[in-house]
Amino acid sequence: MKKNSYYGLLFIVFIFAVIVVPKIFNRLANGYTVESSRSVKPGFKALDFIKINGNSKKVPEFLFLNQDSLFISNEDYLGKVYVIEFFFSRCPSICPIMNKNMKILNDAYGAMEDFGIASFTIDPDYDTPSILKKYAEGYVGQNDYWNFLTGSKTSVYDLANKGFNIFAEINPAVAGGFEHQGYFALIDKNGFIRSREDSHGNPIVYYSGLDQEDVEEAGVDMLLTDIKLLLNEN
Repeated sequence: MKKNSYYGLLFIVFIFAVIVVPKIFNRLANGYTVESSRSVKPGFKALDFIKINGNSKKVPEFLFLNQDSLFISNEDYLGKVYVIEFFFSRCPSICPIMNKNMKILNDAYGAMEDFGIASFTIDPDYDTPSILKKYAEGYVGQNDYWNFLTGSKTSVYDLANKGFNIFAEINPAVAGGFEHQGYFALIDKNGFIRSREDSHGNPIVYYSGLDQEDVEEAGVDMLLTDIKLLLNEN
């Protein structure tokens, strides 16, 4: 009886060595371990391109100053999968939630050279590079490619409302004085905006950057999966 138990244990160890261990080494070799308490869910094979008049939508050209007073353009992100948002540092409502979730993405992928984040302030008069530098300290590590960007009001509002169709405007009637949507946009290595499909087969276009208790899979969880898909694209 003991002999049979011994052989049974050896068989289990053999199966683990043959099936599980190679998968672990493969994940480590490709650099796609995710250091987050959230799980990366499988099941999606490709992401949609966002079509406008039959053409795939690309990120428009932009040029802004980052928290280190360096000029950053859309060309700096070519060859990278990246996520964008519109926020402002004095935001008393949704921005802290958005950047808490953005940090989850940065913790998972921020050390990779082909991943990045672009956060555009909609309060550029106040959010100077030095202000953004201090704000970024709570989110960005030493080797991460996460830029907090500021520029003229015209350029940032054109980028939000016309370039990405993510609503943003000055509104003294709301808390903080600015109104904007809590969306993240996902861009592939060639500068195209990408997304998964909804249950009806239509592209969701944007991912919610807010906490969502009433949905099966929140926007940040979708992005953990979809970023990996784009990183693996040729």
